[in-house]
Amino acid sequence: MRRGLVHVLAWLLATGAAVTLSWWGVHTVLAGTAYEPPRALPVPAAGSSAPETASAPPTPAASPSRPSTAEPARPAPTPTSTATPARPRTSSPTPTPTPTATASGRVRSYDTDGGRAVFDLGPADATLVSATPGAGWSMQVWKTASWIRVEFVRGADRVSVFCTWHDGPPRVEVGTY
Repeated sequence: MRRGLVHVLAWLLATGAAVTLSWWGVHTVLAGTAYEPPRALPVPAAGSSAPETASAPPTPAASPSRPSTAEPARPAPTPTSTATPARPRTSSPTPTPTPTATASGRVRSYDTDGGRAVFDLGPADATLVSATPGAGWSMQVWKTASWIRVEFVRGADRVSVFCTWHDGPPRVEVGTY
């Protein structure tokens, strides 16, 4: 009986040590991968004048190795429509893009019912600068070599911001489904 208790105690100690060592190793690796979210370029509101140049975002070397615990400020949510379309619409009123000059092209913001998508449109390609869903909406992003799609979803409502450049300069289409 005493011998069995010694074996159980040894097993418990070995298992506890292994679990502790594994947790510490995983925690150390995951803590090292945390980073600060990228900072979006400022996009002026529609109707205001665009700045001539945009300042460069801070380099990763200037950022501290541990992320800040403070929550970043979020833009105010855009008002959402309460009406649900009976059938899919292939186009909606095109949001007014707001251009901002950058070294690579033009930064344009597309405000939709589902949120905001900001693209840097170059002469032959585009990059997604940021995408922020509105209150109550979620989003998903797909990227390929010739297009980027940002889809905002809330229940059965879907809003897609689709940027393509496979056969010419980048163009953006907004659709509500």
